[in-house]
Amino acid sequence: MIDALIAAPLLLPAFAGTATLLFRRRRRWIGAAISVGSAAGLVLLALVLMARAMASEPLAYALGNWPAPFGIVLVLDRLAALMLLLTAVLGLAVATHATLTGLDRKGWHFNPLFQFQLLGINGAFLTGDLFNLFVFFEVLLIASYGLMLHGQGAQRLTAGVQYVIVNLIGSTLFLIALGLLYGITGTLNMADMAVRAAALPPGDMGLLRAGGLLLVMVFALKAALAPLHLWLPRTYGSTAPAVAALFAIMTKVGAYAIMRTVPLIFGDGVGQVLLPAALVTMLLGFVGLLAARSLRDMAAFGLIGSTATLLVAIAQFDQPAMTAALFYLPHTTLAAALLFLTVDLVIRWRPAEGDSIVPTSSFAGQGRLALLFLAAAIALAGLPPLSGFIGKLLILQASLASPYVIAIWALVLGTSLLAVVGMARAGTTVFWKQGSCPPTSKSRTAFRAIEAMPAFFLLVMLGALTVAAGPATAYADATSRQIFDVPAYVRAVLGPAAPGATP
Repeated sequence: MIDALIAAPLLLPAFAGTATLLFRRRRRWIGAAISVGSAAGLVLLALVLMARAMASEPLAYALGNWPAPFGIVLVLDRLAALMLLLTAVLGLAVATHATLTGLDRKGWHFNPLFQFQLLGINGAFLTGDLFNLFVFFEVLLIASYGLMLHGQGAQRLTAGVQYVIVNLIGSTLFLIALGLLYGITGTLNMADMAVRAAALPPGDMGLLRAGGLLLVMVFALKAALAPLHLWLPRTYGSTAPAVAALFAIMTKVGAYAIMRTVPLIFGDGVGQVLLPAALVTMLLGFVGLLAARSLRDMAAFGLIGSTATLLVAIAQFDQPAMTAALFYLPHTTLAAALLFLTVDLVIRWRPAEGDSIVPTSSFAGQGRLALLFLAAAIALAGLPPLSGFIGKLLILQASLASPYVIAIWALVLGTSLLAVVGMARAGTTVFWKQGSCPPTSKSRTAFRAIEAMPAFFLLVMLGALTVAAGPATAYADATSRQIFDVPAYVRAVLGPAAPGATP
């Protein structure tokens, strides 16, 4: 029964997305209820699957009962379970926020696209095959195109065209990398490829590394790693902030793919180029946050910087650094989403100024929103008492053995200061400084405290991660060991008798 549940995170949003199509024009509240209910169901499913992943080694489920490597296989382990739970929590918060604020009523297809976005993300985390990883990437990208344009607008359309072009290039490179790797190894099943790659003659290792580097470059594009990061500020800064909050998990899909494929198939030699790029991206991201003139741009650059901080830990490809990355990963995702939802509330509750970082005439709920913004700023900057501070300490501690230790320490601490200064400047300008001009005739949206509940829910999740830092670190450590345990993954997918299934 538990084996069949591995496919449930794909089936639930697929059926829910189809069902919401029946209520696009009439009784739209039913479609919204289905969407929120599906997101809540995914949270429960993820908790069940996480309990199963903690109980034993990785578990594979062959769709159609076709044995690997010939059929489609889904693989559940601690890493996949963590990503499923994180996606479900984020999806529940964003779906509820979109319903409460009326964002889902600005177009006919928000809820179906939202559910298919969750389907693509969950599929990317569960698949054990590189080609199906490409397929799920395309599913989530196609859904994201529609969500990105939701609400219309010339600026959003321009950014959407650029977003599509960038991802089409990434998809083309992905297919080229898959073709190269299949030509060398004769398989696209990740466990089978790990076995065959280890047995390749020395003369073919260069082609394997070339294919691996091309694949890692595609994943770096998804994670917005320099110099492939320029698409993200324009895209996330132009779309609806609630949609951008959901998109916070999409950069982690790229980070997840790096964590999954490099230790399993290619070895850390392929990933060596990531660390310098991550350091540069971290600096560019937080400098952009400091220089931003709008709240959405500030949140987008903050997402770039915090994702790069995560990749600094991942790119070291050793167990302590991976443990630090796995602890910091849920924090940075929830913190970025919290900031985007808070920005959306700012725009709704003071529509005369929008998201511009300018002094504001007094508006209802200003004090409560200022406190929520302060919490989001503390989370994104990685300050105590929230879990980002613990995550950054773990990253700094794990980097002591790295040859880049001086650069890592200097940039992690320096960019944290940049984040504090940038967020403090924005917060004091928007919430403390009073505009010198009288309020415009543009009507203000009435203050509704219930609209802030999804953002408060994310803040509670960050607080829970802080309080449970001990168990969370233990889970991250066990997950890190499992990531580097290649024989266990091979046993789960190919069986105990497969070559490479024993240490």
